[in-house]
Amino acid sequence: MAGNSQRRNRRTSNKKGAQVGSGGKRRRGLEGRGPTPPASARKGHVQNRAANAKARHTTRRQIARRGGKGSSEMVVGRNPVFEALRDGVPATTLYVQQFIDNDERVREALQLAADRGGIHLMEAPKPELDRMTNGLNHQGLVLQVPPYEYAHPDDLAAAAFDEGEDPLIVVLDGITDPRNLGAVVRSVSAFGGHGVVVPERRAAGMTAGAWKSSAGTAARTPVARATNLTRTLEAYQKAGLLVVGLAADGEAEVGDLEALGGPVVIVVGSEGKGLSRLVGETCDFRVRIPMPGGAESLNAGVAAGVVLYEASRRRV
Repeated sequence: MAGNSQRRNRRTSNKKGAQVGSGGKRRRGLEGRGPTPPASARKGHVQNRAANAKARHTTRRQIARRGGKGSSEMVVGRNPVFEALRDGVPATTLYVQQFIDNDERVREALQLAADRGGIHLMEAPKPELDRMTNGLNHQGLVLQVPPYEYAHPDDLAAAAFDEGEDPLIVVLDGITDPRNLGAVVRSVSAFGGHGVVVPERRAAGMTAGAWKSSAGTAARTPVARATNLTRTLEAYQKAGLLVVGLAADGEAEVGDLEALGGPVVIVVGSEGKGLSRLVGETCDFRVRIPMPGGAESLNAGVAAGVVLYEASRRRV
């Protein structure tokens, strides 16, 4: 009996007493949070994840279509600065060392910068120029070249179609010398091409050296940068362009390929390694340039010029 009484007392003592009010919180909780949002707006829902992925893809695409900027560059030394100004390399600022020995080359560089207009002339102490150039022998002259505005590969073909022309585009695979890039840009301009495509990584870009080699034609011939060369070529194929790769062991000679008269992409590899495997497999045709003189290969700029001439001849 005593045990039963103790158990009843414990049960009684565990009962809840009077509760403090909720202050209206429960009532507000019962009112709800409004209409249920659509599935695409509910965090964690499969449609929400899909919508977010689509938005990210669209944003990346818009950024890519605006092209991209290269990095700014410094041309240092009296002769290089003079030659860059003489050859029309774009420039924003010419830095001149304080108390510089004003020889003929310095005077010519200053005159060229003044004649071109739009180039700021800045006087700076030698320690500041040393810092800017990481200790290079600048000889008191430093020219700042602005970042190059690259096009998007799709824009080259679109511009040609807008003009009612068949696109003629050169793609460079593994070209690392900016002078070769400049020479190709010059050939594309000479033979009525619509632009040049280079890979984003491990390839030559539009530096001051490339500008000089282009002999000013880089100002009117766009250069595009591709994040993935194979996918870029596949996109050109879907747009109706024929992809022709230059290879020493090509199946046909360049003069026999009638397709060069239509919308075409010419792919040029490096002088030593040629086309990379994936790029070579993506090409619709691989052609060779006959060389009766016995040379094993041609400089990339020369090879591109030969094929561009043949394409231009057929288009006339």
